[in-house]
Amino acid sequence: MPPEDDAGRVHCRLDELLERRGITLTRLSEMVGVSVVNLSVLKNDRARAIRFSTLTAICDALDCSVGELLQVRPG
Repeated sequence: MPPEDDAGRVHCRLDELLERRGITLTRLSEMVGVSVVNLSVLKNDRARAIRFSTLTAICDALDCSVGELLQVRPG
């Protein structure tokens, strides 16, 4: 099991990608079928997990890779 203090090391760059592409969180929600609330949780680094189906839908909608969307901060 991973150490509990590693939980906050994954950073979601959703806000940066949305801004670069001129897409709102509401529009992304419509595109991927995920609620604005759940996307907001992800965007604000409060998510504890993400489904692969959600991750791939977001990456497809934003034309990005998982590595562009999520990054692991140094421990």
